[in-house]
Amino acid sequence: MSLDKSMNEALKKAMLAKDEATLRTLRGIKSAFLLAKTEKGSSGELNEEQEVKILQKLFNQRKESFDIFTKENRTDLAQKEKEEMDVISTFLPAQMDDAELEKVIADIILSTGATSLKDMGKVMGAANATLAGKADGKRISAMVKQLLGL
Repeated sequence: MSLDKSMNEALKKAMLAKDEATLRTLRGIKSAFLLAKTEKGSSGELNEEQEVKILQKLFNQRKESFDIFTKENRTDLAQKEKEEMDVISTFLPAQMDDAELEKVIADIILSTGATSLKDMGKVMGAANATLAGKADGKRISAMVKQLLGL
């Protein structure tokens, strides 16, 4: 089932259950999808990779807000952000663990012929394309630096 269809099903369930946090989050996601579909230069449809990128962006926005609200002792606002992060994460692909991530990046380094940190851009481009949605960009960058720094 496509991401859009599964979201519609979840939206219906949330409406029936009167789950405000899920409703709020799913409506926000659908709004972001609609904006991306109607953007100038867009084909009017989103592929799975684009949907995942939008979800990751929304998740990261919530995470940043959560961190700020927690730091400022605004637990009421932090709780809302946490609820939305939980809902968004159910639609994101499972994240790779560090061992899997290290193996994939090591393979990418071998295939690109990178030998030092000077080649990081080449490795990051290939890694981001390969690992889209499976690992956070910060984790990928840190792992590439670690492996190229050896």
